[in-house]
Amino acid sequence: MNRADRLKYFHGNWPTNKGAWYPGEKVRYREMSLFDDFSDQSWMTLCIYGITGKMPSEQQAVMVEKLWSISTSFPDPRLWNNRIAALAGTTRTSGVLAIAAATAVSEAKIYGAQPLFLGAQFLHSLLQQVAEGGDLESLVVQRLKKHRYIPGFGRPIISKDERIDPLLAEARKRGFGDGHFVRLVFDIDAILVKKRYRIKPNIAIYCAAIFSDIGFSPRESYLLTVQAFTAGMFPCYVDAMEKPEGTFFPIECTEIHYKGVAVRRLQA
Repeated sequence: MNRADRLKYFHGNWPTNKGAWYPGEKVRYREMSLFDDFSDQSWMTLCIYGITGKMPSEQQAVMVEKLWSISTSFPDPRLWNNRIAALAGTTRTSGVLAIAAATAVSEAKIYGAQPLFLGAQFLHSLLQQVAEGGDLESLVVQRLKKHRYIPGFGRPIISKDERIDPLLAEARKRGFGDGHFVRLVFDIDAILVKKRYRIKPNIAIYCAAIFSDIGFSPRESYLLTVQAFTAGMFPCYVDAMEKPEGTFFPIECTEIHYKGVAVRRLQA
């Protein structure tokens, strides 16, 4: 089917099995009834089912909630995405715009959702290569030599990640603390220590491993992380709204040290 035929086929026609609203009657959510099948389910269960098409167990849904609350819910306006929410509050922007803008900048390769996505891809690929006979230590060293980094390893500011121990404790409570992917992270860490590489696993790679052990693909894991930072954004927005307008992190002109092109006069 060429492009013209495709456009003609989809003109006024959107076939889907993801759901539909029947005004005044019902809502289909994928293959289920939103009102009948989800009346006693959590929002997280609904979210997971919407992304994956599979109903999670109660423990799986709770584990995803723990990943969100432990890993990303820091109400500190100095953090890059929370700063956007606070700036929106200090300028009296609406809450929707504040959270949307802050969520948009959470799509970062150093922080945010991208390290988890890339880490999950890396772990899946590495596990497949090992299953095909590859040597884990050689694969890890080759990766470092070629790319000079490993997704989900290393942390700016401080090497210790205070979130890992609480997250793993919650994972062990629910049977997700000793899966193939979590053990793979432990093995990679042991190799890095042995080789005296000064990088440690951070929270992103453990989240990627737990998501993967639950059974989510890298793409599904990424989508389940999109809104994970919002619980830390709301307090920062509210805090800025409760203070005088325009007072969030003011900077005096004397604190700006310009080193660019000098002042120039326009020629007539």
